[in-house]
Amino acid sequence: MIFLQQNLIYFIPLFGLIGILVMAFQSAWVTRQEAGDKNMNELAGYIADGAMAFLKAEWKVLSYFVIIAGILLAWSGTLTGSAASPIHSSPIIAIAFLIGAVFSAFAGYLGMRIATKANVRTTQAARTSLAQALKVSFRGGTVMGFGVAGLAILGLGTLFIILYHTFVHPGAPASTAELKKTIEVLAGFSLGAESIALFARVGGGIYTKAADVGADLVGKVEAGIPEDDVRNPATIADNVGDNVGDVAGMGADLFGSYVATILATMVLGQEIVSKDLFGGMAPVLLPMLIAGLGLVFSIVASLFVKITKETDSVQSALNIGNWLSIVLTAIASFFAVRWLLPPVMSIRGFEFTSLSVYYAILIGLLVGTLMSLITEYYTAMGNRPVNSIIQQSSTGHATNIIGGLSVGMESTVLPILVLAAGIYASYYFAGFYGVAIAAAGMMATTAMQLAIDAFGPIADNAGGIAEMSGLPKEVRERTDMLDAVGNTTAATGKGFAIASAALTSLALFAAFAGISGITAIDIYKANVLAGLFVGGMIPFIFSSLCIAAVGRAAMAMVQEVRRQFKEIPGIMEYKAKPEYEKCVAISTEASIREMMLPGAIALIAPIIVGFTFGPEVLGGLLAGVTVSGVLMGIFQSNAGGAWDNAKKSFEKGVMVAGKMEYKGSDPHKASVTGDTVGDPFKDTSGPSMNILIKLMSIVSLIIAPHIAVGISNPGTTEIRKEIQISKSTDSKGKIKIDTVKNVTDTLVHP
Repeated sequence: MIFLQQNLIYFIPLFGLIGILVMAFQSAWVTRQEAGDKNMNELAGYIADGAMAFLKAEWKVLSYFVIIAGILLAWSGTLTGSAASPIHSSPIIAIAFLIGAVFSAFAGYLGMRIATKANVRTTQAARTSLAQALKVSFRGGTVMGFGVAGLAILGLGTLFIILYHTFVHPGAPASTAELKKTIEVLAGFSLGAESIALFARVGGGIYTKAADVGADLVGKVEAGIPEDDVRNPATIADNVGDNVGDVAGMGADLFGSYVATILATMVLGQEIVSKDLFGGMAPVLLPMLIAGLGLVFSIVASLFVKITKETDSVQSALNIGNWLSIVLTAIASFFAVRWLLPPVMSIRGFEFTSLSVYYAILIGLLVGTLMSLITEYYTAMGNRPVNSIIQQSSTGHATNIIGGLSVGMESTVLPILVLAAGIYASYYFAGFYGVAIAAAGMMATTAMQLAIDAFGPIADNAGGIAEMSGLPKEVRERTDMLDAVGNTTAATGKGFAIASAALTSLALFAAFAGISGITAIDIYKANVLAGLFVGGMIPFIFSSLCIAAVGRAAMAMVQEVRRQFKEIPGIMEYKAKPEYEKCVAISTEASIREMMLPGAIALIAPIIVGFTFGPEVLGGLLAGVTVSGVLMGIFQSNAGGAWDNAKKSFEKGVMVAGKMEYKGSDPHKASVTGDTVGDPFKDTSGPSMNILIKLMSIVSLIIAPHIAVGISNPGTTEIRKEIQISKSTDSKGKIKIDTVKNVTDTLVHP
């Protein structure tokens, strides 16, 4: 035990290594599975090649951004500030940024690579049984989940060890300037991860929805052919989009979220006065340890995700794995907290106990669970919200749209109440550190959450390959069962991500406030109130740019599909093969071009506001973007998910206004329109909200030392001198001495 105490910092990266080893084993198992006939492999090859072509094009553009941002960060790391307002940074922050960016991109690549192998193998498995199809698709998803969590813990833990030994003197207390420099430089890793995540999510979202909308509008609505018909020129681009958006994009997204949550807790942890067995480092090490435990128990819980019969519930099997990972992590966290933390600690004058920290972790796990359940209720087939959209489809396209918008807006109420209660309760128990550790608790089971989420696109692609290959009806029925559950798990994953973003952003905001030297945001000040309003506007313009980009790319896709149907004779009779590569090129070029402006807003807005108006106005901006972004993210993701499953409900037949309606009916056509509107909501702008608010918070944290409010302010110095003079000239003025003491305290600790 003594050996473990002395070397705990070195054990943390081992958790990440375990995750990567299990990921490699799962990847090898999936690759060994039978991949079907020549035609199936040819179609899967088109999808894999298209996905890699997009990633290469995206990486080429992002490499320029990474180099330029790295140079600027290296320059900023050379600045030292003043004696009153020191800047705890180093040029090494550029290296940390580069490592974070590479790891984030690699995390997305790993998941996408195996997803493009697992899709066709899931199709082949579905020819035998639903149980085998679930096994292959879910194991493909675990490659993403375990790989992302493993890379995050290994990268963050190893980099922290290197930076700690680079900057911190042996035996130094946890609150020293050297440790502040260590964590400030470590923030560069998170900035790199979140930057790549934003571009990957926005670019992937534009890609997938441009292809999806184009395929739906021309193929299903105009030509009257199935969604994944091999005759549709956009169907390959659509399936490619599932991988670059919902797999690579989501992988980079949750990698960034995972890292940002741990980092925010570490930043606040180094402020805690903690007399522990780790030299005051226990609150800093705790979030990394909990993340490692969550990864291990996600691996254990994944073994229980299985079914045996065709009639077994796929959703229930996934829920068992999810719940088990949460329960095991909650139990292990109790012992980790009691072992690491001392009985009593304090942060910024707020005193709390180790048991209070554990309660905050439980609150985080509970909030994440409730957010998933609420999202499932609003987006799953058979529930009231989706059924209401189905019924409103009977009177046309407009009422379907109205119904979906209403469901999306209503779906914000319960999640916000849950978040508000979670923030209040976690702060009550352990101050801002409680809020941060609650977010860390919620994100502890990211490996399982991401495995469940990534399984959905794999199942979707499997269904597409089954349709395009002309396989028997029962194969498509099995893949459709997986795909329907995948739509719900995708929606719950996005709800989970936006909830974690809200808690993480609040923790990052608290860290920003501490480093920048502000203690409050006074909205009675006109400039702060203006910042609040501008921040509230940013998610709207961000969403507008994303949705408009999808619309423009979709228009180009529609025109290309119509051209091919018109100019290539024999497509509809299966006598000629469509030019799939031209549709893939349209989505690739449009997504790379259109992702730049939304990404620039998230990166540049905090810098302009912070350096122009100061930290308090920037704090107002962050408050506005966080509240508005969380609401927009929940609204758009849930509305899109509900529209999607309303459309899918018609495939088996639903009772609408006393009559059974199926695919091809007028209500079904109305539901297709709703799904088309909801596509950019749920897969482009909605899920990008959580990255937007976290990235802006991290950028603000990085620049906080450069805009900090210190006692070196000229006005503050002049007032302090005047009071000191009055104190020195009046040796009997007891009241003046008391006044001087109070004012001086206020000035020194603003």
